[in-house]
Amino acid sequence: MSARLTVIFYIILCLEAGIVLTFLPWMHPFGLSDWGDNFFLLYTAQKTGFYALQQTTASGWVRGAVTGLGLINFALAFWEIINFRRTVRALDGHTAAAGAAAAVAAPAAPPSTHAARPDHADHLSDH
Repeated sequence: MSARLTVIFYIILCLEAGIVLTFLPWMHPFGLSDWGDNFFLLYTAQKTGFYALQQTTASGWVRGAVTGLGLINFALAFWEIINFRRTVRALDGHTAAAGAAAAVAAPAAPPSTHAARPDHADHLSDH
């Protein structure tokens, strides 16, 4: 059940991010100002003295790149919708197999007599 909810929430997250990243650079929703002329961007440009930040953000290249990220999120969401059952089975199988493998592969070992020294060798140098 948790695997299904995980995949459903992932799909919703990808769809929401896709909508925001695809349409926000080109629209003025809810009375917000233009993508390259918003308050936080102007404030940051004035405080840092990096006025090219506003011009760069307002350019069509950056808007197109952000829109491309939104389209990638849409593609991920639709791929997960199409492969929903396979992803849920993989998540359920991975957790069940990991639990069974841990139970079988880990025989009861005697506790270490010295807590500072682990039972296994560490092949990493101290530097």
